[in-house]
Amino acid sequence: MIDVADFKNITVAELVSMLQQGGVKLIDVRTDAEVARGKIPQGDVLPLHLLPLRMSELDKSATTVFYCQMGGRSAQAAAFAVGNGFADVYNLQGGITAWAHAGQPLA
Repeated sequence: MIDVADFKNITVAELVSMLQQGGVKLIDVRTDAEVARGKIPQGDVLPLHLLPLRMSELDKSATTVFYCQMGGRSAQAAAFAVGNGFADVYNLQGGITAWAHAGQPLA
């Protein structure tokens, strides 16, 4: 069996630490309507259904963290990114819901 690279699930605290260190590409894969209710300030919006069309706009060598409302769609996005040659991929466990519950700022 071939060992396939996979994404890592991270906590809000781990994401905060990564953002403080810098060099992280944070991607919000929720719909525009969801994003309108608030997003993580450093995040770029790229709805999940557009990811296959816009994957070429992303840097495969960058540290990339995906998030959504609860962590399910972002896990799909992270798996898709890994399958397309991205090396350093993360999924925010619990999504923006966990971020907000941890008292982190929303934009």
